[in-house]
Amino acid sequence: MILQMIGCHHRASGVDVRERLSFGKEQTSDALVRWRERFPEAELALLSTCNRVELYAVGSAPETAPPAEELIDALTSYHGLPAKGVEGQLTSLAQREAVAHLFRVAASLDSMVVGEPQILAQVKQAYQRAVECAAAGPALHDLFQSALRAARRVHNETELHKHRVSVPSVAIADFASRVFERFDDKRVLVLGAGEMADETLRYLKDAGAAKIRVANRSWERAATIARQWEGVATPWEHLWDELAAADVVIGAAGAKGAIVTAAEFDRRVARRRQQRPLFMLDLAVPRNFEPDVGEQLGVYLYSLDDLAEACERNRAARAAELPAAERIIQIEADAFMAAAHRRLAGPVITGLRRNLEQPKQAELERLFNKLPQLDEHARSEIEQFADRLVNKLLHPPMESLRDASQEGPPHGLLEALRRLFRLED
Repeated sequence: MILQMIGCHHRASGVDVRERLSFGKEQTSDALVRWRERFPEAELALLSTCNRVELYAVGSAPETAPPAEELIDALTSYHGLPAKGVEGQLTSLAQREAVAHLFRVAASLDSMVVGEPQILAQVKQAYQRAVECAAAGPALHDLFQSALRAARRVHNETELHKHRVSVPSVAIADFASRVFERFDDKRVLVLGAGEMADETLRYLKDAGAAKIRVANRSWERAATIARQWEGVATPWEHLWDELAAADVVIGAAGAKGAIVTAAEFDRRVARRRQQRPLFMLDLAVPRNFEPDVGEQLGVYLYSLDDLAEACERNRAARAAELPAAERIIQIEADAFMAAAHRRLAGPVITGLRRNLEQPKQAELERLFNKLPQLDEHARSEIEQFADRLVNKLLHPPMESLRDASQEGPPHGLLEALRRLFRLED
């Protein structure tokens, strides 16, 4: 197994790069189909969230595994970006480092808010989409199933997730509360009807919000989420009127570019507000609001990058649980790699057993032909003796392979066994 991960995430790249490389659901499927044609012998999966865009590729051998530079080109060229334009902001990991990274991502140890619950579902969805696009195979199946198992262990064996905290909760508690002391008399407008919108409304409702409006291009989805949180769905065409009336605006809608530009906000909203305080939180990638909207008087606009410091405080508060969680990740990553290395030895072990089974059967047949007087009990005893002898002969090389697999791919030992027992074919 040759594993590569190419991507960007909130710790190494800004939101401007992440939004330029982000993939919507349809784009993800389209990209996987294209890349499958480009790399026909590789398995591929793409994870795209607000905080990361990561392409995982697996080849069965070095000659079938896409090189890192080709994966970078695939990732950037899909959006028409030159690779040099994001140079220094992409992360490249291989083999065990890539495995441990995915395990940490799934367990929410690499999230802006450590322990947030959304990422595990997003990892599951990324794998499922790869399956639907015929881009995933047995290697990615093992990798993602192991990542989910590692995440479950972290959840069950540590208290990292005891108090669930997400990016929206940090935003409401640390930022919105700086602008408004109370929310029960504030008019809230949420753009979008996905998981992030739902999560944000949960915390706003807990903070006392009662006047909730939900706008989404799909009226049915807006109505569904509004009903869930005792709010009102508003037509997308009324967006500018709602912006003028709102006190709190949450951007969590999927869009290819900014929904609210600075020029349109100035022309259609600003004068009607007469500088009333407006808290705007942009949780979308690409961003729903142009950054210059925050230059308007009375507007307090925050994006995901602005939450970094508050999220770091959250990480510090949970630091006591991190060592135990990291140990679980390391144990699971080691176990996964050892199993992958053992699978490399499978054909050699099969060949060894075949090379011993064939002469065993030939000799047993020769012996039974020479001793036709043997009864069934004697024949059975002799066959059991032959089986035990073959197993004892196989035991030392199999033990050596198992021990070598704990340290890394046992290529040298495998090659030696192939040559020694003439298993080249």
